[in-house]
Amino acid sequence: MILIYLDIIKLSHVKSSPHGDPPAGLREILLREGPEGFAKAVRNHKGLLLMDTTFRDAHQSLLATRVRTHDLKNISPFVAHNFSQLFSLENWGGATFDVAMRFLYECPWKRLQEMRALIPNIPFQMLLRGANAVGYTNYPDNTVYKFCEVAKENGMDIFRVFDSLNYLPNMILGMEAAGSAGGVVEAAISYTGDVSDPDRTKYSLDYYLKLADELVKAGTHILSIKVRAGPQRSSEPEEALRAPPPFHTTLADSHLILTPLPSST
Repeated sequence: MILIYLDIIKLSHVKSSPHGDPPAGLREILLREGPEGFAKAVRNHKGLLLMDTTFRDAHQSLLATRVRTHDLKNISPFVAHNFSQLFSLENWGGATFDVAMRFLYECPWKRLQEMRALIPNIPFQMLLRGANAVGYTNYPDNTVYKFCEVAKENGMDIFRVFDSLNYLPNMILGMEAAGSAGGVVEAAISYTGDVSDPDRTKYSLDYYLKLADELVKAGTHILSIKVRAGPQRSSEPEEALRAPPPFHTTLADSHLILTPLPSST
């Protein structure tokens, strides 16, 4: 299995939404078998799985997170019916919480609730900044735990937990909070540099392998690689992990969709 994140929904080409209940998706497995069963089903999947970032990272990176709940709701029925086999939709967390309140004058919780009602069949995924939750400072542990609990109750499924410096204590707090809430924990390794270059000794392949081991020991259900600008040989850390993990990039021109494909063969 290899999982790639990309922005695949082109709003300008959307047709009218079909009526009726949407087809079953991966969320059915999650609801039936729980996070462990869901992770097992993903690992056993033969082929490519896609996670769409249109509802969060796409407009966070390109439009300063200014797409309104009204517009996201308009496209939601079409997505539920036509993209039912997506691994997930990353539609919440990150800057969406802050921007919804400060700039759009919306309730981020209401956005999550309303989108969940319109897209019941595809797992929802959020970005959780470890001990920072969805803010820009460290919060008390009980605040992060309660936030994850309420997010899960309002429709969130998968919590992609990362720290920009791969600082384990920050990540582990977010992972434990998400896991305690009953969510799928996806620990994301922030990748930088080029592990094939022997002169780069700080962020070496051994560094990433040790980090991956620590995250597995901490109880992550899924391990992912977060690449900001694009590795020169992304397949190396994936091959060393013995199985291609989810791969996330925020590079706007999307050419990185091809970068991890060699490790899937």
